[in-house]
Amino acid sequence: MFHAVKVPAEADEAGFTIIEVLTALAIFALSIVAIGHVMSTNARGVRTLEDHVALAQTTQAVFSAAIPIHEDLAPGRLTGNINDHRWQVDITPFAGRAMNDRGDAAWIPALVRVHVRSPSGAAIELETVRLMRGPKR
Repeated sequence: MFHAVKVPAEADEAGFTIIEVLTALAIFALSIVAIGHVMSTNARGVRTLEDHVALAQTTQAVFSAAIPIHEDLAPGRLTGNINDHRWQVDITPFAGRAMNDRGDAAWIPALVRVHVRSPSGAAIELETVRLMRGPKR
């Protein structure tokens, strides 16, 4: 004799359907793509920040080492390279102030323009005023 065993109705609903599995995989794939996008954007941002810091450090080095001291400061142009960063210093008499008409001032202001360009093409240009020796009496 055969006895039929009745299977509970919940057994038909055990497991996942193919639609549920595909939906879960699609959500997982979108999450991975979003995380990858955030990581690549972060890496570009870090690289840009590192380039900016290197440019600022080079500019600081030019200000401290490439600009002559007050006694040796004279109009003209200085150029050079530091860590593949090209720099240029232009020194001109400062025309923004009324100068001594007789030209016998011991010190006169000079406009110092510093331009630094990184290998990536980013640039900084700064201006300052320094004193330089006036004409000899």
